[in-house]
Amino acid sequence: MTVAASTAALGTSAAFAQAMLDEKDAQAVALGYVADAKRVDAKKFPKFAAGQNCANCALYQGKAGDKAGGCPLFAGKQVTAAGWCSAWAKKA
Repeated sequence: MTVAASTAALGTSAAFAQAMLDEKDAQAVALGYVADAKRVDAKKFPKFAAGQNCANCALYQGKAGDKAGGCPLFAGKQVTAAGWCSAWAKKA
Protein backbone atom coordinates (compact mmCIF):
# COMPACT_ATOMS: atom_id res chain seq x y z
CA MET A 1 0.00 0.00 0.00
CA THR A 2 2.89 2.35 0.71
CA VAL A 3 4.28 1.76 -2.78
CA ALA A 4 0.88 2.54 -4.31
CA ALA A 5 0.61 5.73 -2.27
CA SER A 6 4.12 6.75 -3.30
CA THR A 7 3.35 6.04 -6.94
CA ALA A 8 0.15 8.06 -6.72
CA ALA A 9 2.04 10.96 -5.13
CA LEU A 10 4.65 10.83 -7.87
CA GLY A 11 1.95 10.82 -10.52
CA THR A 12 0.33 13.85 -8.92
CA SER A 13 3.58 15.82 -8.69
CA ALA A 14 4.47 14.88 -12.27
CA ALA A 15 1.06 16.10 -13.44
CA PHE A 16 1.57 19.35 -11.53
CA ALA A 17 4.98 19.81 -13.13
CA GLN A 18 3.34 19.39 -16.52
CA ALA A 19 0.80 22.22 -16.01
CA MET A 20 0.75 24.82 -18.76
CA LEU A 21 1.58 28.39 -17.85
CA ASP A 22 -1.45 30.68 -17.85
CA GLU A 23 -0.84 34.06 -19.49
CA LYS A 24 -2.66 35.60 -16.50
CA ASP A 25 -0.18 34.10 -13.99
CA ALA A 26 1.50 36.95 -12.06
CA GLN A 27 5.01 35.96 -13.20
CA ALA A 28 3.81 35.56 -16.80
CA VAL A 29 2.22 39.02 -16.74
CA ALA A 30 5.37 40.54 -15.21
CA LEU A 31 7.49 39.12 -18.05
CA GLY A 32 4.99 39.80 -20.83
CA TYR A 33 4.55 36.08 -21.61
CA VAL A 34 2.22 35.19 -24.47
CA ALA A 35 1.53 31.63 -25.62
CA ASP A 36 1.89 32.71 -29.26
CA ALA A 37 4.75 35.07 -30.16
CA LYS A 38 2.65 36.41 -33.05
CA ARG A 39 0.65 38.30 -30.40
CA VAL A 40 3.59 40.14 -28.79
CA ASP A 41 2.92 43.86 -28.37
CA ALA A 42 6.00 45.18 -30.21
CA LYS A 43 5.35 48.71 -28.95
CA LYS A 44 5.42 47.53 -25.35
CA PHE A 45 8.37 45.18 -26.00
CA PRO A 46 10.58 46.92 -28.59
CA LYS A 47 13.36 44.33 -28.16
CA PHE A 48 11.07 41.66 -29.62
CA ALA A 49 12.02 40.56 -33.13
CA ALA A 50 10.03 38.36 -35.48
CA GLY A 51 11.17 34.76 -35.21
CA GLN A 52 11.86 34.88 -31.47
CA ASN A 53 9.94 32.28 -29.49
CA CYS A 54 10.38 29.98 -26.51
CA ALA A 55 11.65 27.12 -28.69
CA ASN A 56 14.72 29.15 -29.70
CA CYS A 57 15.32 30.71 -26.27
CA ALA A 58 18.34 29.67 -24.19
CA LEU A 59 16.05 29.13 -21.17
CA TYR A 60 13.64 26.72 -22.91
CA GLN A 61 14.00 23.16 -21.60
CA GLY A 62 11.86 21.34 -24.14
CA LYS A 63 13.34 19.21 -26.89
CA ALA A 64 13.37 20.23 -30.54
CA GLY A 65 9.92 19.58 -31.96
CA ASP A 66 8.13 19.63 -28.58
CA LYS A 67 5.00 21.78 -28.50
CA ALA A 68 5.79 22.81 -24.91
CA GLY A 69 8.56 22.54 -22.38
CA GLY A 70 9.79 23.77 -19.04
CA CYS A 71 11.33 27.14 -18.30
CA PRO A 72 13.23 27.95 -15.10
CA LEU A 73 11.47 31.32 -14.92
CA PHE A 74 8.12 29.57 -14.45
CA ALA A 75 8.89 26.72 -12.04
CA GLY A 76 6.51 23.78 -12.26
CA LYS A 77 4.87 25.07 -15.44
CA GLN A 78 5.39 24.51 -19.14
CA VAL A 79 5.50 27.24 -21.76
CA THR A 80 4.46 26.77 -25.36
CA ALA A 81 7.28 26.43 -27.87
CA ALA A 82 5.55 29.15 -29.92
CA GLY A 83 5.38 31.48 -26.90
CA TRP A 84 7.56 34.43 -25.93
CA CYS A 85 8.46 36.56 -22.90
CA SER A 86 10.66 39.58 -22.29
CA ALA A 87 13.43 37.37 -20.83
CA TRP A 88 14.01 35.75 -24.25
CA ALA A 89 17.72 35.07 -24.83
CA LYS A 90 19.22 33.67 -28.02
CA LYS A 91 20.07 29.98 -27.78
CA ALA A 92 23.77 29.38 -28.30
